[in-house]
Amino acid sequence: MTDPLFSIPMIERFIGFDTISRNSNLPLIHFVRDYLADLGIESILTHDETGEKANLFATIGPKDKPGIVLSGHTDVVPCEDQIWTSDPFTLAKRGDSVVGRGVCDMKGFLAIATAFAPVFADLKLHTPIHLAMSFDEEIGCLGVPLLLEDLKNRSIAPLACIVGEPSSMGLIRANKGKIGGHITVTGLPVHSGISHLGVNAVEAAAEAIAKMKQIQRRQRDEGPHNSAFEEPTYTTIQTCVVQGGTAVNIVAAQCSFDFDIRYLPGENPMDYVDECRAYVEKYIEPEMKTTDPNAGFKWEFVPGCLAFNTSEDSEVMEMAKSLSGHNSSTCVGFGTEAGHFQDAGIPTIICGPGSIDQAHKADEFLTHDQIVKCEKFLWKLVERISVRI
Repeated sequence: MTDPLFSIPMIERFIGFDTISRNSNLPLIHFVRDYLADLGIESILTHDETGEKANLFATIGPKDKPGIVLSGHTDVVPCEDQIWTSDPFTLAKRGDSVVGRGVCDMKGFLAIATAFAPVFADLKLHTPIHLAMSFDEEIGCLGVPLLLEDLKNRSIAPLACIVGEPSSMGLIRANKGKIGGHITVTGLPVHSGISHLGVNAVEAAAEAIAKMKQIQRRQRDEGPHNSAFEEPTYTTIQTCVVQGGTAVNIVAAQCSFDFDIRYLPGENPMDYVDECRAYVEKYIEPEMKTTDPNAGFKWEFVPGCLAFNTSEDSEVMEMAKSLSGHNSSTCVGFGTEAGHFQDAGIPTIICGPGSIDQAHKADEFLTHDQIVKCEKFLWKLVERISVRI
């Protein structure tokens, strides 16, 4: 067995690539592709429509059998407006931790999995390992649907998937889904002294936001609730950004607001959107259009992630318990790509190094203990899928 923490040099390589979602991830993807190619491992790349971003999917072991996917996203969140004590894209080694943007969420897992590629390649595997790396998870899980569609077209049907989001190497069996919306309200500007001749877009938006808040209170008070989840145990609806108006003496011509819905597995978030939209169409827009037929609401939706829910007694859960040494699992409120794999018919579990409490923060870190636990997890996977001679 290789010495513990042998994967740190690979983690350092991964952190060295600035893959903030607004940037191309191709330098990192091409590095992994070339690294695997030197081991005789072929990679499949699926690009976005600009050609500036790509997913990577590679198979180590027999290609005629379903394998186990080790999956994660390559993009990271921005560092602006954060005070870092070192360069976010140069791995800093501090005591029993390593520091860098994405080391926890979630380049650490991907780098450790990549560091194991030579180990997997040197063995005779009865079950293949698939490495899956996606783009733009942080802005709406944009990459992984393309990857999964490509696998479907190639008739590749993996046996199971382990998504390495930070879980402190515990097991996560469910997460909430997420959708977002951007609503633009158009009014009619006039001098505020003759406001009856205008349409106030800010006030119309405020009425719609108040309706969303009413729906949120109902969910909080009446549910449905799922006590398996950390608080809050219900679907949440939040208006997080509002912009509008020009001056205090002008009836507002424009207003926009953005909302975020984090929904429980089994819920349809569009039910709540449709309820608010029906209210707007019945009670708000008719009054607006009486004054100006061009006034009204424009609804646009932001891609998100699917809810995810794996049974406690599923085969993938039993495998993950064996590999991790944990006998229980949790449900979390943050979104991941796990629901997309599950929706594609691939049994999925979440297990990865680091704490979600560190994700998206300045001086994001991963402890040596978490790295070793992830390495041990993969060594047990090696034992599980290797042909014994």
